[in-house]
Amino acid sequence: MSVVHLFDPPERFVTGTVGEPGSRTFFLQAREGRRLVSVSLEKQQVALLAERIDELLDEVTGAVPTIIPAMAPLGLVDNEPLEQPIEEEFRAGTMTLSWDVEDLRVVIEVYPFDDSLGDPAAAQEEDADGEGAEPEELLVVRLEAGPARAFAKRSLQVVGAGRETCPFCGGPIDADGHLCPRANGFRRRDP
Repeated sequence: MSVVHLFDPPERFVTGTVGEPGSRTFFLQAREGRRLVSVSLEKQQVALLAERIDELLDEVTGAVPTIIPAMAPLGLVDNEPLEQPIEEEFRAGTMTLSWDVEDLRVVIEVYPFDDSLGDPAAAQEEDADGEGAEPEELLVVRLEAGPARAFAKRSLQVVGAGRETCPFCGGPIDADGHLCPRANGFRRRDP
């Protein structure tokens, strides 16, 4: 039996990081009352989730009987840090994103990372219905359109707040410099 962390809707749902640029750990964090759930994930997962939420809301605009904001409403923008204590429930693997037509909400489901997915023996452990084993934990967050846009905006800002990128090769520039492959391994000097 899976533990489902359901937030419908959460009082707060944000992306945040712990650590210095270059070695940050990204988290999704949902809070409702005193209940706080933090799930770690990769930077690329955060960026894709934010982009897909915006795309999903753009697709349903006009197709639903309610107003979908084109941008994050100012009153919903949350720039506060992650809440303490940050205790990782699990590391995110697969995520699903959908639109609930009846409740007019974005539904985000985050499943734990499964090390055995690449293992052929694990693939044979499907049950009789042809479905894989249930995950031990699952995070489900249901958001109205405005909070979903605010979440996506913050997430993209958090992703963009990392290391600067090299204008020549696009690689990250560390605090101690950057050996650009486009400069044949030489460091650029300031004139």
